[in-house]
Amino acid sequence: MTYWQTYGYIIVEFLFEYSVFAVLFLYKLNRRKLFPLRAVLSLIAVFAIGLPVAYFYKLFGETIWGRILVYLFLFAVFTLFTKLCFCESFLTLLFCCSMAYAMQNFAYKVYLIIWTSGEQLRLYDGWGTHFNLYYRIMYYLIFAACVVGAWFLFIRRITAKMESRKLNFRILLISLFILGITILLCSVEDLFFAKLSVMRENRFDNYIYFVLRQTGNAFSVVCCIIVFLLASKAIVENKLLQEVEYLKHTIRQGERQYQMSKDSIELINIKCHDIKYKLDSLMAQGAMTPEAVKNLRDSISIYDSKTETGNQLLNVLITEKSLYCEQNGINLSCMIDGAKLGFMEAGDLYCLFGNLIDNALEAVKKIAEKERRIINLMVKSKDNLLLVQEENYFNGNLDFEDGLPVTTKEDKSGHGFGMRSLRLIVKKYGGEMTTSVTDDIFHLNIIFSR
Repeated sequence: MTYWQTYGYIIVEFLFEYSVFAVLFLYKLNRRKLFPLRAVLSLIAVFAIGLPVAYFYKLFGETIWGRILVYLFLFAVFTLFTKLCFCESFLTLLFCCSMAYAMQNFAYKVYLIIWTSGEQLRLYDGWGTHFNLYYRIMYYLIFAACVVGAWFLFIRRITAKMESRKLNFRILLISLFILGITILLCSVEDLFFAKLSVMRENRFDNYIYFVLRQTGNAFSVVCCIIVFLLASKAIVENKLLQEVEYLKHTIRQGERQYQMSKDSIELINIKCHDIKYKLDSLMAQGAMTPEAVKNLRDSISIYDSKTETGNQLLNVLITEKSLYCEQNGINLSCMIDGAKLGFMEAGDLYCLFGNLIDNALEAVKKIAEKERRIINLMVKSKDNLLLVQEENYFNGNLDFEDGLPVTTKEDKSGHGFGMRSLRLIVKKYGGEMTTSVTDDIFHLNIIFSR
């Protein structure tokens, strides 16, 4: 083989392996219009640009910095072309491409551990003229096994947690760390141990060289695993921070909504009282019959009502939800000792019970049978415990994840926060929340220790 063929094959092989892992990390991202055409043309362009780099690989690949610059250039070209295919922030694409690079290095190092061990045991001496063929078969079988293993152990979990894809500067630092450590370790080890090899690369007469090579390979694999775990942890923490920020926003909105609802209900009650007095006046003047007045009184009585729970905020909230239930044929049954909830901030209290009732309303609205359109809500104290219990019927099946029901809406990323926000508020006050299903009844239980 000429050096063009040798080093060109190295570049093409690297880009192919890198592309496989990049596809696994990128496939869930938002795609631009004409994505298939863009993807094909981008891959062609990347390989077309990568092949001439084989010349520089020959010139500078014998030095550490030369090899690092070659692979950094290939990484940069690939990342830039992903921007043409996906409608995502550059930070998100940089993270995914860095992770794909680390995975490629992970697979390569796993292969080297297996291959170098075989060389030390002289397992390949009998391959003869078929050496290159067997070498390639073994190489790609190990690569395929690494792809499958990496998908189930790491990639699937990381991509599943990137639903929001709002990555912060901390994720960027991890991405750069991933990129730096994989390129540096791979370049240094390959360069120096190639010079120490005899007959074939990664075959050593000196047992000490073999041990050092395997130690370096194992260290690289461990480093890759560590950065995968760090990246996954950082994504989870980032998502939790977003949820906390969203919860704070929801609580602020709840406080404003509470004040608006309070003012509206007070205004409605005043107007209803005025209307009743006017009806009495009209009946006294003989302008309306007692029966007509009674019918009108019954019609507006629903608006001239106020639920008494012992907590002003809950009075407003339950009254507001009761009006909605009355208009939609839903029976909202409440037994609430609201005075026991004074330890909670107004925004948290409104958000907790507002989300709790709204989730129940969403479930029972889908039920056609009137006798099953029921929501039971109870707050009671027992010894040093405060119990909040909610029950409602529902249609269909509920799946649970991490102890919470999974939203039934198609857009999983945009919904399902209500239950998580409930649990965050409960934990803020040292409580515990559980959810369960019995037949077609959903149960939600919250316990606060006071």
